[in-house]
Amino acid sequence: MAARGWDAVDVVLISGDAYVDHPSFANGLIGRLLEAAGFRVAVLAQPDWNTCEPWRQFGRPRLFFGVSAGNMDSMINHYTANRKVRNDDAYSPNGEIGRRPDRATLAYCQRSREAFPGVPVVAGGVEASLRRLAHYDYWSDTVRRSIILDSKADLVVFGMGERTVLEVARGLDAGKTVKELRDIRGVAYRLGASEPPPAGPDTLELPTYETVTTDKLAFCEMTRISHLETNPHNARRLVQRHGREAVVVNPPALPLEQPEMDQVYGLPFTRKPHPSYGAARIPAFEVVEHSVQIMRGCFGGCTFCSITAHEGRIIQSRSQESVITEIKLLASQPGFKGTVSDIGGPTANMYQMRCTRPEVEAKCRRLSCVHPTVCKLLGTNHGPLKELMREARTVEGVKRVLVASGVRMDLARRDPEYLEELAAHHVGGHLKVAPEHTDPEVLNLMKKPSADDYVEFDKAFKDASRRVGKKQYTVPYFIASHPGSGLEQMIDLAVFLKRNGYKPDQVQDFIPSPFDIAACMYHTGLDPMTREPVTITKGLRDRRTQRALLQFFKPENYFEVRRALEQAGRHDLIGSGCDCLIPARPPKEALDRKRSEATRALTERTSGDHLRGGPATGREGGGPATGREGGGPATGREGGGPATGREGGGPATGREGGGPATGKPPKKQGRQRKSVGYRPKRPGQSHQ
Repeated sequence: MAARGWDAVDVVLISGDAYVDHPSFANGLIGRLLEAAGFRVAVLAQPDWNTCEPWRQFGRPRLFFGVSAGNMDSMINHYTANRKVRNDDAYSPNGEIGRRPDRATLAYCQRSREAFPGVPVVAGGVEASLRRLAHYDYWSDTVRRSIILDSKADLVVFGMGERTVLEVARGLDAGKTVKELRDIRGVAYRLGASEPPPAGPDTLELPTYETVTTDKLAFCEMTRISHLETNPHNARRLVQRHGREAVVVNPPALPLEQPEMDQVYGLPFTRKPHPSYGAARIPAFEVVEHSVQIMRGCFGGCTFCSITAHEGRIIQSRSQESVITEIKLLASQPGFKGTVSDIGGPTANMYQMRCTRPEVEAKCRRLSCVHPTVCKLLGTNHGPLKELMREARTVEGVKRVLVASGVRMDLARRDPEYLEELAAHHVGGHLKVAPEHTDPEVLNLMKKPSADDYVEFDKAFKDASRRVGKKQYTVPYFIASHPGSGLEQMIDLAVFLKRNGYKPDQVQDFIPSPFDIAACMYHTGLDPMTREPVTITKGLRDRRTQRALLQFFKPENYFEVRRALEQAGRHDLIGSGCDCLIPARPPKEALDRKRSEATRALTERTSGDHLRGGPATGREGGGPATGREGGGPATGREGGGPATGREGGGPATGREGGGPATGKPPKKQGRQRKSVGYRPKRPGQSHQ
């Protein structure tokens, strides 16, 4: 601040991610956008949430605190589909875990209010955006209140917030109060008990929080209405009562026009992490360091995906000039070796695709433009994309321009020339695609095309690769345990993989994300659009079985797959036949793994490590608490961009066990025991 001659800042942005001055990182993009509008911005990246002191290091912000958990929901960032703590955090230096709390938006908002009472707190990002209404929370297996009430934020900005954040900043700068900003699009806010909720033909009232927590049909109705009101051209205001209070969600912000997209992505990013991280790696940055985003939004409407809900259904594309300018800038940077790692977005091939009838688009409430069939009004011309790809290849210093974003197969098959161009110049041997499943009913629940679409695309892509003298393959992604997918459906999927010679290396476990239609199915057992019952797989063992079936060819999965086949009565798939998934006799690797697991289980059972308390010894209590050392505070700030303050780590949590010896065998720890949450130890802390 002193170097810039500032005596105060206008806005302090708090983020659960490391600070990276790159357009793919929200804290970098929003900071640059506010700075370009003339505001003095400071960024507090991954602060120590145990105290409000980090919030005070820049002084009292003149306008507001902007709070975000980061590019991901903090719970998805912390935990796997099996509710186990992840081993790394892609958005932290060196992938280190423990640098943000569970439900980070709540903790950050609390510290903001505590640091400087009276300063408006504006929450945003994926976590706040998708939790703006009552929602199902997979990690607590409960329906939680709107995050607006739990965080006590003055406003929540939902969706891609560039335009909305600027309106909020300019409004506060002009002397308006927070209440006077409640009419801004893309904003949600809380109404107190004495404030009457808005009413009228442009307002819909959702089932109350108290109702949706006990009535699954009401939860379905809330989900159905909230998704039908996502088109910014016709969406109505939503009101949901929570006891004596109410939450109001305004219509979404209008999509950015092409000049606005060019302006946002043309800001002077350094495309580097903050210098204070030194030589530390930030895994998420390494993925996008040499990539270029050409569009945002997705009209696929997949029920398990949050992209449409957060970025919108309307495609927003940059101009060709803007993209080529960024590629030239990329090619001129030290360390660039000639390969643009990706030119795409949420989907590789939706660039400049829009409804051909704007007057129809303004009225449409269809949740997907490509399911159950591709809308006849959807413009699916790949011409602008092909032209952009050709132009990108001619930039001096660029040797290769790859497409690493997933390709929408049903659209790509409509343009053989695009497929030929892709195979000849933009694939490095493997092309990502996402068929997700093979069962027609499951695919219908997902809003995905049929399995035949993938088979035909795979054949067309291999033929195109062969014609240009290359041997290339598709890398299909499939989801295990999605609503509708039971044991029978997964066995059929495994047989499909065997018959077609596919061996997926990566498998996704379904995680019910807040606000998603599939999360509603998981919670209620019903399709919210039809109210028809849906098969749900919830048990951890059943989920593990579905994952094993997708990788039936791995020896370590042999006994899990065999148990599933025997349970389903599919003995015909055990043996040496063409369709058999596993041999009759277990391979050596499977036996070795089983012995290893048995030995480990015996060791744990005899050592008592898995017990709540140690063996009875006549001694009260368990062993000493244990914790994990976290990162340290940042060491200053260098370079351009908004001012940043960075501190890492989190509070300690320990485990204490046992009680007085009773002579009875100690009890195993219950699987459903309530957890205090994910709280790693911070430097300098010790357990009491």
